[in-house]
Amino acid sequence: MPHQTSLIAILCIGFVLAFVLGLIAQRLRLSPLVGYLLAGVIAGPYTPGFIADQDLAPQLAEIGVILLMFGVGLKFSLRELLEVRGIAVSGALLRMAIATAMGWMLGRLLGWTHGAGILFGLALSIASTVVLLRTLEDRRMLDSLIGRISIGWVVVEDLAMVLALVLVPAFAGALGGFNGDADSGNGLWTALFITLAKAGAFIVLMLVVGRRVLPWILERVAGTGSRELFTLCILAVAMGVAFGAAQLFGVSFALGAFFAGMLLNESEFSHQAATDTLPLRDAFAVLFFVSVGMLFDPSILVERPLEVLATFGIIVVGKSLVVWSVVRAFGKSNLTALTIAASLAQIGEFSFVLASLGLSLRILPQDASDLILAGALLSIMAGPVLFKILDRMHRRQDRHLDAHPSESLPDDDYQIDPGIDGHSIIVGFGRVGSHLSTLLRERGVPLVVIEEDAESVERARKAGFPAVRGNVADERVMREAAPGRAKLVVFAMSHALEAGEAIARLKAVNPELTVLARAHSDTEVKHLLAHGADATVLAERELAYSLAEMVMATPPYRPARAV
Repeated sequence: MPHQTSLIAILCIGFVLAFVLGLIAQRLRLSPLVGYLLAGVIAGPYTPGFIADQDLAPQLAEIGVILLMFGVGLKFSLRELLEVRGIAVSGALLRMAIATAMGWMLGRLLGWTHGAGILFGLALSIASTVVLLRTLEDRRMLDSLIGRISIGWVVVEDLAMVLALVLVPAFAGALGGFNGDADSGNGLWTALFITLAKAGAFIVLMLVVGRRVLPWILERVAGTGSRELFTLCILAVAMGVAFGAAQLFGVSFALGAFFAGMLLNESEFSHQAATDTLPLRDAFAVLFFVSVGMLFDPSILVERPLEVLATFGIIVVGKSLVVWSVVRAFGKSNLTALTIAASLAQIGEFSFVLASLGLSLRILPQDASDLILAGALLSIMAGPVLFKILDRMHRRQDRHLDAHPSESLPDDDYQIDPGIDGHSIIVGFGRVGSHLSTLLRERGVPLVVIEEDAESVERARKAGFPAVRGNVADERVMREAAPGRAKLVVFAMSHALEAGEAIARLKAVNPELTVLARAHSDTEVKHLLAHGADATVLAERELAYSLAEMVMATPPYRPARAV
């Protein structure tokens, strides 16, 4: 019996090649993304050997984009999006305009039409949502000010591109391409009106109806107690809203999924939803990078190196200068501006969609599409190099602050009273950390809280606790909590392996610190003690002791009093 194995082949070969090359890249101290991209090049039609299905790969990659944007929405509130609207809207639109102009100029130098140059520049003007999110997650910046600005930036770009993808066919004749539709003035304005009306209707529907319905559905399903149904509900909401947004409102899959996640963020089960979808998000995000590599023809690097270099320069240098200038103009520090610029210094999924549309409408020449793909691949590979340079700059700044402790710390975090002394540091403000902090405050213990989650930080500050947002393993975050003058550190966080590294760094800063930590297994207890913890609490064991005491205190088991 014959079997259609294209899907199985691309999943099996794609994951195996991505794993092997990603592991090699990691060993060479490169980003695993480089390995994933090279895996796609090997599986693509431009290299000998296995050739993956060119139709299935982009569809699988689209699933990764949907799940990734849904996960971001789960951690990103509407309020945070509105907080950065000024810098995100003005910066995104300015960068798109300048990058489009640079692409148009390069196109004219290469002898292309005005329309081809404009479309080429527009494809280079936007950032890759997937690459940005993976970068922010890997560097634990998703909930930081840098993360909020960068995500707000790409959301604005995505909205602009949704509009562009609808309007380009209407402008095809004016751009020098195939005029499949009558592009009269009335038809053009009608297309513009319909596009804006659909996008507006989708946003209104999500904010008015979805804001109430989606969290309600998730809570009802969670009440059934079925983990399978809960996970299935999350996937159904993410994929269903994304598909409905694209089919009914002409909005991109990614944007629809982002709004679905952002509205589910208001549910108390949002964190569990993010955890349950994490493995799928990671797996399909890998397939996105593999599919990008499959589209790349390496021969272009030999045949047109100067054109590739110019395209790469627009993406990485030209656009980054615009981002840096805008962020600095809004009063942010130089390192913050450079970090945001590096985060956005690539192109991705929407660029490919626009390039395909330009080819089908005969606006873009094939050379332009090849340069867009080459620029995407090289800019994604350049990202880890840029961040290595930034890491060195951060370390240099850290050494400078060590020598000049009176100088202010980075501008994107809440500042703790510089005169604080003799305090205790609570790492983690979840269910355990919040209760512990309240109990210690009632006993007169001065506290500083360190927490990564933005909502938990806000909750701690509203409760009156000085709180630092960020990862305790980050030296700048750690320094802001003043461990050199603290007496005690309590790790209330549940990630014991990560806590071990932070404990070792804290002990290096202040060897006199007493460190208490929480664990969930004997292995974690050994790991924490080996890294410098003075004492650990095995949560399950302590719970068993407490329950045993309660059992023995009940009448059937309570010892009889001696008469």
